[in-house]
Amino acid sequence: MHAAPIRLLVSDIDGTLVRRDKGLPEENVAAIRAVVKRGLAVSLISARPSAGMRPIAAELGLDGPFGAFNGGTIFTTSGGESCSAQVPPELAKRLLHLYGDAGMTIWFFSINRWLTSDLANSHAPREVLSSGLQPEPVSDFSPFLRDADKIVAVCDNPVQMTALELRARALVGADATLVRSQDYYLDCTALSANKGDGVTALAKLYGVALEQVAVIGDQANDVAMFRRAGLSIAMGQASAAVQAEADCISATNEQAGVADAIRRFVLPRMA
Repeated sequence: MHAAPIRLLVSDIDGTLVRRDKGLPEENVAAIRAVVKRGLAVSLISARPSAGMRPIAAELGLDGPFGAFNGGTIFTTSGGESCSAQVPPELAKRLLHLYGDAGMTIWFFSINRWLTSDLANSHAPREVLSSGLQPEPVSDFSPFLRDADKIVAVCDNPVQMTALELRARALVGADATLVRSQDYYLDCTALSANKGDGVTALAKLYGVALEQVAVIGDQANDVAMFRRAGLSIAMGQASAAVQAEADCISATNEQAGVADAIRRFVLPRMA
């Protein structure tokens, strides 16, 4: 039985499409523009808010639709944006207490605003580049609980982060999505805001069957879309656990791994 031809490519951004410095390699731009000219649809899905995805889409010459907040928000470059759901307010309140009591830096994304408990966090400058937003310091998140697109605990201590993740998973249960978008970021989004549901929604919008979708990613939050797509590609620097979930392994993000993945794995499967 022949594998279905690939008609849609969906790429993660951070750790995948861009380098660690958040720069977009020219090889990736050229490869994506080339396959678009050949008729392949290309979309983006990311834990970023839409504000942080729009400049990347513009540089690639893509119109969308795209999936922000792991697919919880669907938008296009023309300005259309629809959000499926937010973290339930009561759950957001309890999660914020958990993160605060653990002494974690809290990032709260609400309708393209980035609220933070610690303006001096060392990861903030890179998040400015990723999100396209400026952080706003707040001491009380309660006025924003009904608009929680994403709540992030930021922690560089792996032991503390693992312990916090276990407690957060027990708290969240089946009421929201909890994933690591980076080793030091623990993201909570709405239950439907996960990359599995996100890539399913994008495939429907592009009129493509899931078996005709190729996806590329590098982190634990990408595994959900690996499990839905017809072709899944993990980046060369991804952890062994993430790579084990993928069909193929590309070069690293520092080595223009998306261009490598397109050349070696996507082009041979294009219709």
